Amino acid sequence: MPFIRLTQIEKRRVFTLLACLFLAIAAWLFMALNNKYIYTAKTVLVFKNTPTKRAFYPLQSDTVDLQVEGTGWQLIFSRLRISPPSISVSLSQLNTKDFITFSDQLYNVNRQLESTQKVISVKPDTLYFDFTKRTVKKVSIQLVSKLDFINQYGISSDIILNPQYVKVAGPAEELSKITIWPTDTLKLSKIQGSTTVRIGLQHSPQKNVSIYPSSVEVKLPVDEFTEKTIEVPLKIINNKNYNSIKLYPKKIKVTFLVALGNYSQVNDNFITATVDVNEWQDLAHKQFTVKITEFPDYCKLININPSKVDFVVEK
Repeated sequence: MPFIRLTQIEKRRVFTLLACLFLAIAAWLFMALNNKYIYTAKTVLVFKNTPTKRAFYPLQSDTVDLQVEGTGWQLIFSRLRISPPSISVSLSQLNTKDFITFSDQLYNVNRQLESTQKVISVKPDTLYFDFTKRTVKKVSIQLVSKLDFINQYGISSDIILNPQYVKVAGPAEELSKITIWPTDTLKLSKIQGSTTVRIGLQHSPQKNVSIYPSSVEVKLPVDEFTEKTIEVPLKIINNKNYNSIKLYPKKIKVTFLVALGNYSQVNDNFITATVDVNEWQDLAHKQFTVKITEFPDYCKLININPSKVDFVVEK
């Protein structure tokens, strides 16, 4: 197949023609992309100004389609990103109605967009809500935590939450299922001293249930722990048919870790050790098993000696 040989002048003419063609296409594309077009952009709704005396539940998705008037450039980039990522919508109309219309809020919606964009309509234009009587309930806050301490350190007393309760507002049917409200997971590592942090509360899975406040202050009392051993007298339970039961020994030694700050305070009054007569009467065991039924939460049990005791029953 023969090649077309061009002279140097002909090559310049071809390159000039191609350059002009490229510039013409670029100029046309630039002008076309600067023109106004109508395109659709999905966005997420963020509700504000919610009714204080009415519990509500949206009957449709929290994602809507915005009919946006913008340039061709924006049309191209709207395929690559959600524009805008979210818009705030006022629910103040719900104080007197069971629905809201976007046509009444287009001005406020447009104020949230780029200056070159303009929302001309929203689909759907009307959002409907299901209403029930709104009640308020106070429930305890439950701390969810993953705490890692440096060796020999730990929680030395009760963790303090401020506040201890959260106010939950919503339909009575939903509130009847709520007994506690958990926090977000508090994650701390290499702890070796008392600390105070603020942690958020978990978001409500129900859109018509709200909480106040949304965060809680957590005070973690932390101290170094040391080992302590004390003698604890044994108590006999479920002795209904026998006048006297003698235990050998009558006391056991309990070894545990206790915070240095509480070392002198913790004694046998804080610990209860029991043996159950039913273990012999019903199960025919020849020794009683020692059980610790009361023990400080801020101490860590290590050992019970002995863990089983002999006994003599006298009728």
